[in-house]
Amino acid sequence: MRIFYTDGSASPNPGPGGYAVMEGGKPVALGSEDGETTNIRMEARALAAALTLAAGEPCEIRTDSEFWINVLTKWAPGWKANGWKKKSRGEIQNLDLVQELLELYEASPRAKLTWVKGHDDNENNELADEWANKARKGERI
Repeated sequence: MRIFYTDGSASPNPGPGGYAVMEGGKPVALGSEDGETTNIRMEARALAAALTLAAGEPCEIRTDSEFWINVLTKWAPGWKANGWKKKSRGEIQNLDLVQELLELYEASPRAKLTWVKGHDDNENNELADEWANKARKGERI
């Protein structure tokens, strides 16, 4: 089974952003957004890249974004069933990414999302952070 580590970066937040997907201690996907973006958007881009790389095959995606794990596993299915509306007031932030990610996640039933604590001496998570920052500055593989 493939194991990916993902991370996203924006500095300042909001500001220019980058994301990284690591596999086997090496970057396998890097990307960025110019202008005003956020860490949240970059975390989503990293997850989308990992799901795309997995291509429906079994994988585990380890991320320090508990937010996106909750979006995909708890909240977005309900929003979708409710016509992309929350039960409570307010709009769904980053709806474009929520919809894109949910579609990828639903098409990847063998993908497991695992939360890892960020900046807690997890070597692969630290590498994903390092490469997300490099991607933000324009580095590519």
